[in-house]
Amino acid sequence: MKTRLIFTFFFSIIGVLTFAQQDKQGKKEEKKKDHWKYEPNFMVGLDVLNTGAAFFSDRKLYQGFISSKINGNVHAIAEAGFEKNVYQKNGYDAKVNGPFVKLGGFYMLAKDPENEFNGFYVGGKVAGSFYKQEYMAIPVRGFGGSNSSVAFPSSSQSSFWLEGTIGGRVQLFDSNFYIDVNMQPRYLVYTSKQENIAPMIVPGFGKSSSKFNMGFAWNIAYKF
Repeated sequence: MKTRLIFTFFFSIIGVLTFAQQDKQGKKEEKKKDHWKYEPNFMVGLDVLNTGAAFFSDRKLYQGFISSKINGNVHAIAEAGFEKNVYQKNGYDAKVNGPFVKLGGFYMLAKDPENEFNGFYVGGKVAGSFYKQEYMAIPVRGFGGSNSSVAFPSSSQSSFWLEGTIGGRVQLFDSNFYIDVNMQPRYLVYTSKQENIAPMIVPGFGKSSSKFNMGFAWNIAYKF
Protein backbone atom coordinates (compact mmCIF):
# COMPACT_ATOMS: atom_id res chain seq x y z
CA MET A 1 0.00 0.00 0.00
CA LYS A 2 2.73 2.39 0.96
CA THR A 3 4.64 1.48 -2.19
CA ARG A 4 1.60 2.30 -4.34
CA LEU A 5 1.16 5.67 -2.61
CA ILE A 6 4.82 6.51 -3.09
CA PHE A 7 4.67 5.72 -6.84
CA THR A 8 1.41 7.66 -7.20
CA PHE A 9 2.91 10.71 -5.47
CA PHE A 10 6.11 10.41 -7.52
CA PHE A 11 4.30 10.31 -10.87
CA SER A 12 1.99 13.16 -9.79
CA ILE A 13 5.00 15.38 -9.13
CA ILE A 14 6.46 14.49 -12.53
CA GLY A 15 3.13 15.34 -14.19
CA VAL A 16 2.90 18.75 -12.48
CA LEU A 17 6.50 19.63 -13.41
CA THR A 18 5.94 18.54 -17.02
CA PHE A 19 2.76 20.67 -17.29
CA ALA A 20 4.51 23.67 -15.75
CA GLN A 21 7.41 23.36 -18.21
CA GLN A 22 5.03 23.14 -21.18
CA ASP A 23 3.10 26.18 -19.92
CA LYS A 24 6.34 28.12 -19.53
CA GLN A 25 7.45 27.25 -23.06
CA GLY A 26 4.04 28.29 -24.38
CA LYS A 27 4.33 31.70 -22.73
CA LYS A 28 7.82 32.15 -24.19
CA GLU A 29 6.46 31.39 -27.67
CA GLU A 30 3.65 33.92 -27.13
CA LYS A 31 6.18 36.55 -26.07
CA LYS A 32 8.21 35.86 -29.20
CA LYS A 33 5.10 36.28 -31.32
CA ASP A 34 4.25 39.57 -29.58
CA HIS A 35 7.82 40.90 -29.83
CA TRP A 36 7.93 44.33 -31.53
CA LYS A 37 9.55 44.46 -34.93
CA TYR A 38 10.23 47.70 -36.80
CA GLU A 39 8.88 47.74 -40.34
CA PRO A 40 10.63 50.38 -42.50
CA ASN A 41 8.34 53.30 -43.37
CA PHE A 42 9.20 56.86 -44.26
CA MET A 43 7.44 60.12 -44.97
CA VAL A 44 9.35 63.00 -46.57
CA GLY A 45 8.01 66.53 -46.64
CA LEU A 46 8.84 70.04 -47.87
CA ASP A 47 7.61 73.29 -46.28
CA VAL A 48 5.95 74.96 -49.28
CA LEU A 49 4.58 77.93 -47.31
CA ASN A 50 7.93 79.39 -46.24
CA THR A 51 9.56 78.40 -49.53
CA GLY A 52 6.92 80.36 -51.41
CA ALA A 53 7.12 83.35 -49.06
CA ALA A 54 10.89 83.54 -49.68
CA PHE A 55 10.20 85.04 -53.12
CA PHE A 56 8.46 88.06 -51.57
CA SER A 57 10.50 88.86 -48.45
CA ASP A 58 14.05 89.24 -47.13
CA ARG A 59 13.68 85.99 -45.24
CA LYS A 60 14.78 83.03 -47.35
CA LEU A 61 13.74 79.91 -45.45
CA TYR A 62 13.92 76.44 -46.96
CA GLN A 63 13.19 73.42 -44.77
CA GLY A 64 11.96 69.85 -44.92
CA PHE A 65 11.53 66.76 -42.78
CA ILE A 66 11.68 62.98 -42.76
CA SER A 67 9.63 60.94 -40.28
CA SER A 68 8.99 57.29 -39.52
CA LYS A 69 6.51 55.42 -37.34
CA ILE A 70 8.50 53.58 -34.67
CA ASN A 71 5.83 51.79 -32.68
CA GLY A 72 2.09 52.27 -32.26
CA ASN A 73 1.43 56.02 -32.07
CA VAL A 74 5.09 57.04 -31.69
CA HIS A 75 6.91 58.61 -34.65
CA ALA A 76 10.51 59.83 -34.93
CA ILE A 77 11.26 62.95 -36.96
CA ALA A 78 14.30 64.81 -38.28
CA GLU A 79 14.17 68.25 -39.87
CA ALA A 80 16.81 70.26 -41.67
CA GLY A 81 16.93 73.55 -43.51
CA PHE A 82 18.71 76.74 -44.47
CA GLU A 83 17.81 80.33 -43.69
CA LYS A 84 19.12 83.66 -44.93
CA ASN A 85 17.73 86.82 -43.36
CA VAL A 86 18.37 90.46 -42.49
CA TYR A 87 17.54 92.57 -39.43
CA GLN A 88 17.08 96.32 -39.89
CA LYS A 89 15.36 97.91 -36.92
CA ASN A 90 16.08 100.51 -34.18
CA GLY A 91 19.43 101.38 -35.73
CA TYR A 92 20.57 97.76 -36.11
CA ASP A 93 21.65 96.44 -39.48
CA ALA A 94 22.58 92.77 -39.45
CA LYS A 95 22.44 89.74 -41.72
CA VAL A 96 22.74 86.00 -41.09
CA ASN A 97 22.77 82.80 -43.09
CA GLY A 98 23.32 79.17 -42.25
CA PRO A 99 21.85 75.68 -41.83
CA PHE A 100 19.90 74.23 -38.92
CA VAL A 101 18.80 70.76 -37.83
CA LYS A 102 16.09 69.44 -35.48
CA LEU A 103 15.70 65.94 -34.01
CA GLY A 104 12.81 64.55 -31.98
CA GLY A 105 9.50 62.75 -32.14
CA PHE A 106 5.75 63.08 -31.84
CA TYR A 107 2.74 61.10 -30.61
CA MET A 108 -0.50 60.66 -32.55
CA LEU A 109 -3.26 61.86 -30.20
CA ALA A 110 -6.08 60.98 -32.60
CA LYS A 111 -5.93 59.10 -35.87
CA ASP A 112 -8.13 57.79 -38.65
CA PRO A 113 -9.08 54.11 -38.08
CA GLU A 114 -8.63 53.48 -41.82
CA ASN A 115 -5.30 55.31 -42.11
CA GLU A 116 -3.04 55.59 -39.06
CA PHE A 117 -1.04 58.42 -40.67
CA ASN A 118 -4.09 60.72 -40.72
CA GLY A 119 -4.69 62.58 -37.48
CA PHE A 120 -3.48 65.08 -34.89
CA TYR A 121 -0.19 64.91 -33.01
CA VAL A 122 2.00 66.58 -30.39
CA GLY A 123 5.73 66.23 -29.85
CA GLY A 124 9.05 67.90 -29.21
CA LYS A 125 12.51 68.37 -30.70
CA VAL A 126 15.96 69.62 -29.85
CA ALA A 127 17.39 71.98 -32.44
CA GLY A 128 20.61 73.76 -33.29
CA SER A 129 22.03 76.14 -35.88
CA PHE A 130 25.59 76.95 -36.98
CA TYR A 131 25.61 80.12 -39.00
CA LYS A 132 27.46 83.20 -40.26
CA GLN A 133 26.57 86.58 -38.78
CA GLU A 134 27.60 90.10 -39.73
CA TYR A 135 26.75 93.47 -38.13
CA MET A 136 26.92 96.42 -40.51
CA ALA A 137 25.62 98.79 -37.80
CA ILE A 138 24.97 98.60 -34.08
CA PRO A 139 23.70 101.78 -32.36
CA VAL A 140 25.83 103.21 -29.54
CA ARG A 141 25.30 106.31 -27.45
CA GLY A 142 28.21 108.73 -27.66
CA PHE A 143 29.44 111.61 -25.51
CA GLY A 144 26.81 114.22 -24.75
CA GLY A 145 23.97 111.95 -25.84
CA SER A 146 24.99 111.84 -29.50
CA ASN A 147 24.11 108.71 -31.48
CA SER A 148 26.53 106.74 -33.61
CA SER A 149 27.05 103.14 -34.72
CA VAL A 150 29.77 100.53 -34.90
CA ALA A 151 30.25 97.58 -37.25
CA PHE A 152 31.64 94.08 -36.72
CA PRO A 153 32.98 91.69 -39.36
CA SER A 154 31.38 88.37 -40.28
CA SER A 155 31.78 85.64 -37.66
CA SER A 156 30.69 82.05 -37.02
CA GLN A 157 28.05 81.58 -34.29
CA SER A 158 25.90 78.78 -32.88
CA SER A 159 22.56 78.59 -31.09
CA PHE A 160 20.45 75.79 -29.57
CA TRP A 161 16.78 75.65 -28.61
CA LEU A 162 13.90 73.38 -27.59
CA GLU A 163 10.89 73.18 -29.85
CA GLY A 164 7.38 71.80 -29.38
CA THR A 165 5.16 70.54 -32.19
CA ILE A 166 1.37 70.70 -32.47
CA GLY A 167 -0.13 69.70 -35.79
CA GLY A 168 -2.06 67.38 -38.05
CA ARG A 169 -1.81 65.32 -41.22
CA VAL A 170 -4.38 64.42 -43.87
CA GLN A 171 -4.03 62.25 -46.95
CA LEU A 172 -4.68 63.79 -50.37
CA PHE A 173 -7.41 61.62 -51.93
CA ASP A 174 -6.10 58.03 -52.39
CA SER A 175 -2.53 59.04 -53.21
CA ASN A 176 0.68 58.75 -51.21
CA PHE A 177 0.73 62.53 -50.73
CA TYR A 178 -0.21 64.22 -47.46
CA ILE A 179 -0.71 67.75 -46.18
CA ASP A 180 1.10 68.28 -42.87
CA VAL A 181 0.48 71.52 -40.96
CA ASN A 182 2.04 72.34 -37.59
CA MET A 183 2.89 75.09 -35.11
CA GLN A 184 6.24 75.14 -33.32
CA PRO A 185 6.58 77.00 -29.99
CA ARG A 186 10.30 77.56 -29.35
CA TYR A 187 12.52 78.40 -26.40
CA LEU A 188 16.13 79.52 -26.93
CA VAL A 189 18.38 77.64 -24.50
CA TYR A 190 21.85 78.83 -25.49
CA THR A 191 23.50 81.12 -28.01
CA SER A 192 27.04 82.30 -28.59
CA LYS A 193 27.65 86.07 -28.72
CA GLN A 194 29.85 88.32 -30.80
CA GLU A 195 31.49 91.03 -28.70
CA ASN A 196 29.00 90.14 -25.95
CA ILE A 197 26.10 91.08 -28.25
CA ALA A 198 23.20 88.63 -28.52
CA PRO A 199 22.20 87.73 -32.11
CA MET A 200 19.25 89.52 -33.67
CA ILE A 201 18.26 86.50 -35.80
CA VAL A 202 18.98 82.77 -35.52
CA PRO A 203 18.42 80.59 -38.62
CA GLY A 204 15.62 78.13 -37.98
CA PHE A 205 14.58 79.92 -34.79
CA GLY A 206 13.72 83.38 -36.08
CA LYS A 207 14.19 86.75 -34.42
CA SER A 208 15.86 86.21 -31.07
CA SER A 209 15.14 89.47 -29.26
CA SER A 210 13.08 87.20 -26.98
CA LYS A 211 13.89 83.68 -25.83
CA PHE A 212 10.39 82.60 -26.92
CA ASN A 213 9.29 82.37 -30.53
CA MET A 214 6.65 80.66 -32.65
CA GLY A 215 7.14 78.94 -35.99
CA PHE A 216 4.66 77.63 -38.54
CA ALA A 217 5.03 75.11 -41.37
CA TRP A 218 2.70 73.99 -44.15
CA ASN A 219 4.19 70.88 -45.74
CA ILE A 220 3.49 68.69 -48.71
CA ALA A 221 4.69 65.19 -47.82
CA TYR A 222 5.07 61.87 -49.60
CA LYS A 223 4.85 58.48 -47.88
CA PHE A 224 7.11 55.70 -49.16
